[in-house]
Amino acid sequence: MPKHSENRVLPYTPEQMYALVADVEKYPQFLPWCVGVRIVSHGAEQITADLLIGFKMFRERFRSKVDLEPATPRIDVAYIEGPMRYLENHWVFRDHEKGCEVDFMVDFEFRSRLLRRAVEPLFNEAVRRMVTAFERRADALYGETAAQRK
Repeated sequence: MPKHSENRVLPYTPEQMYALVADVEKYPQFLPWCVGVRIVSHGAEQITADLLIGFKMFRERFRSKVDLEPATPRIDVAYIEGPMRYLENHWVFRDHEKGCEVDFMVDFEFRSRLLRRAVEPLFNEAVRRMVTAFERRADALYGETAAQRK
């Protein structure tokens, strides 16, 4: 599968965006195709979670390890098990004069040829929708912030 990266400047603080992305349990409330989450373990610096993804006739569960670095702030996701050959994902949040610069990268590949064929043509659009879902979630949670008033 192709790798996808996005860089956006949002009118929120890095701490706000970090908290939103780190709140894995809330993903089914706003993230497209995420139909369920089960937290396997949750520590201060690491979460292990199962995500249930539903897309058309497909429903797949995958487990990942989420490394939390609030001081940086940065979030790295590593694949543990499920329908993929691999998954790498990171979020980096930096101060910006207009709020927060968000650097996002995802790279993954399904084991199943059928899933690959179903997702590959839509991959970039699907990832854009997911990133936009996080942006809309920030709008809903934080509304106008001090960063927006600058």
